Amino acid sequence: MTNNDILRRLRYALNLDNAGVIRLFTQGGHPLSELDLDLLLKKDEDPGFVDCPDVLLCAFLDGLIASRRGARESAPDAPEALNNNLILRKIRIALELKDSDMIRILDAGGMEISKSELSALFRKPGHRNFVYCRDQLLRKFLSGLATISREELK
Repeated sequence: MTNNDILRRLRYALNLDNAGVIRLFTQGGHPLSELDLDLLLKKDEDPGFVDCPDVLLCAFLDGLIASRRGARESAPDAPEALNNNLILRKIRIALELKDSDMIRILDAGGMEISKSELSALFRKPGHRNFVYCRDQLLRKFLSGLATISREELK
């Protein structure tokens, strides 16, 4: 999955307008203009498409965490290499999801996963039970998140 696709899917799942997305980027430490956001939200084949770098997606996710849980009191950690596991972890932190919530969301997205399989995604790399999060799992999670959040808005 591309960072742009993740950004578009999160925007839809969380029912955010452009002003809300820009606010999250600002809270994450990377202010963005509406024109820049429009370029990031374009589909890959559209003219004017701009690839979303890891730094921007990380800023968006950090802004999401700050908006929902409050700003960090300590200095931020050194930036990690952004991967699907870290993206999933940041979404989990921002939305304050428990294991049962994550399993329910994945089930709504069409993927069954056990609690032990889920916990393996959040272990440190190098741990003997660590598993890399595949694009398919992240895609199903974002799809399930959109389904569940849209149902709760009704």
